[in-house]
Amino acid sequence: MEAVRLETERLVLAAPTDADIDAITAACQDPEIPRWTTVPSPYSRDDAADYVRLTGEWWADGSQAVWTVHAGEELVGSIGLHHITPHDAGGHAELGYWIAASARGRGYLVEAARSVIDWGFDELGLARLTWRAVVGNVPSARAARALGFRYEGLQRQLLTGPRGRDDGWVAGLLPTDDRAPVAWPVL
Repeated sequence: MEAVRLETERLVLAAPTDADIDAITAACQDPEIPRWTTVPSPYSRDDAADYVRLTGEWWADGSQAVWTVHAGEELVGSIGLHHITPHDAGGHAELGYWIAASARGRGYLVEAARSVIDWGFDELGLARLTWRAVVGNVPSARAARALGFRYEGLQRQLLTGPRGRDDGWVAGLLPTDDRAPVAWPVL
């Protein structure tokens, strides 16, 4: 799959490049990112270089579509569709993201995610998107709810990361959902 550039009113989403390595490294020093994601901690420049290399491989083999998110010249986050299943099977993928500490609270995540979701449904023909997060990651859950994801439950010891296993919240979004936020029992 060829890497795709997406643009919104305020943001540019593009496949990570070597020019992003220092900004990715700096953003991932925020302890909240490895706390809630699989990002290594401590996070080194080599980790960022590996991330850029891997995202290129994922785009090429069609297994994942990952973008860095820029507001002007500032890298404000990363977002992707992970674990993309074959498209001919009415595929599905998992939406994942992190936002740099300096960019939180500006609505960038929801703006970027709407563009990624539209692309996944319209261009990849996905039949479903899944969102998962470590139990307690309320900011991520609020973003997913704002995007129209429907809470589907808690799965014990679902998620694995550097800390071991964590319970996970799970939500789903279908192309036919109206994307209006609905109540979640955990928020």
